[in-house]
Amino acid sequence: MSTARPERPPVRVRLAVLLALQSVVVLVCVLATTVVAMSVQERSIRAATEERVLDVARSLVELDQVQNAVLLDTDLATADLQPLADVVAAASGVDYVVVTDARGIRLTHPNPAERGRTVSTDATAVLAGETFLGTETGTIGPSLRAKVPVRAGGDVVGTASVGVLETEISRSFDEAVGGMLPWVAGSIVLGVVLSGLLTAALRRRVRRLEADAREMETQRRIAGALRDQTHEFHTRLHVIRGLVAEGETGEAMTYIGGLAPVASGLSIDDPALRSLLEGLSAEHPGVRVDPASLVPRGGIDDDVLTVVGNLVRNAVEAAGADGRVEVLVLAGDERLTVDVADDGPGVAPADRARIFDRGVSSKAAAGRGVGLDLVRRIAGARGGSVTVGRSAAGGARFTVELPYAGVPS
Repeated sequence: MSTARPERPPVRVRLAVLLALQSVVVLVCVLATTVVAMSVQERSIRAATEERVLDVARSLVELDQVQNAVLLDTDLATADLQPLADVVAAASGVDYVVVTDARGIRLTHPNPAERGRTVSTDATAVLAGETFLGTETGTIGPSLRAKVPVRAGGDVVGTASVGVLETEISRSFDEAVGGMLPWVAGSIVLGVVLSGLLTAALRRRVRRLEADAREMETQRRIAGALRDQTHEFHTRLHVIRGLVAEGETGEAMTYIGGLAPVASGLSIDDPALRSLLEGLSAEHPGVRVDPASLVPRGGIDDDVLTVVGNLVRNAVEAAGADGRVEVLVLAGDERLTVDVADDGPGVAPADRARIFDRGVSSKAAAGRGVGLDLVRRIAGARGGSVTVGRSAAGGARFTVELPYAGVPS
């Protein structure tokens, strides 16, 4: 019991799926890279902000003005340090600079109402001499801040807190991502375009391979058909040879007549061409040889017989059992013309260039598509030409012109 092989999807569908998969891979890779880049960018912005606020705070506590002012009365200290805090904040791009005394009382603050009040976050560790770096929520919202102790004579006499709001960090991150998105979109578009070009190249390659495969299959079928015909031809030759050897010439002629019945009456002087046309006319009643045909005796070789035979048989098959085929053969001083016309469906203009390719035929049986290719090759090898057009009856008209040297002397 044989199992039917499942049909493969068409090449166009397979390539469309391949393009979709390539596009998905490109999209996933670009998006994954973008997510990683965004994460790296966010960490980079945060690390830079941490370094900035810590540097500003450390530089601030080293100033003599700060170390001396924190020891003054609160109002005097505020009057001395607030202008400095405003300048430092503006110059360094931080959102606030807060200086406190040893009790944790704010001496500076961007909001005047908060000056003179105790800080809202725990300053115990900083007043004990430690440095803090992290995110806390104060009076103006969550911020990334650095807290550094202010020392005078080795003792902690206050603190300096420098911070950047988390909203500002988020804004910087959004700006960085916004600048990145056009590149991401460009990468996706470029990746999809390159995938499309690759798919198109693969499509052309696959089409060539499939065309080559069809050509090889056609050649294999033609070779098989020719082997079968050769075997049959040899068998018939053996029969004819045996009959002739036995002296049974009458039987031999009867046998040959059964293979290729012949008739007479054609006004063509060359016996080989006349015999071929008589045989074709007898075998296919619709074949008519134009009385204007003129071919001297001895001026026809095997190539011409092959051209005539293939063109007539091709026309008979195109015209059908009840169709008509008109044959005209003229031998002039320098050129031999073979014109075969039928009343079949004809050859579409779009197919006229490819109808002579080997293996191309309107018939589906194996071994077809050989005759016209053979006619074309003979005409080309002898410096002649073959054309196809429309006959007066609406079918096809094939015209072959070959150089003609006349009857050999």
